[in-house]
Amino acid sequence: MILQINMSSDVPIYMQLRNQIVMGIGCGELKAGQDLPTVRQLAEDIGINMMTVSKAYTILKNEGFIEIDRRHGAKVRKELDPNQQFCEKLEAELFLLAAESKARGMDKADFFELCEKIFSHKLKEKHL
Repeated sequence: MILQINMSSDVPIYMQLRNQIVMGIGCGELKAGQDLPTVRQLAEDIGINMMTVSKAYTILKNEGFIEIDRRHGAKVRKELDPNQQFCEKLEAELFLLAAESKARGMDKADFFELCEKIFSHKLKEKHL
């Protein structure tokens, strides 16, 4: 998996890193049980501070995407079940996106079609 960090983005680097790892897991580029680079290695590869990588890994661990073991490093979790906190976050974000779509004149069918396209096709294309 190749990570692309935009140093001039308004999105903090640790969130860009977090988001790209989540996308890698969701698209199948990162498999359950797969080792992730060490904090030091990833920081060197990208050219960022180790604390930035550590912050991203901590968030990913707290969200249940990865496991961290001092002896074995970070790995993609084998079981990623949706939990109550995730479902509430997803609902809030979808509500905002649906409201923005409706405010801009998009109808329900087009909104669902776009969601289906991204969920079914774009994730698969990204994986290939």
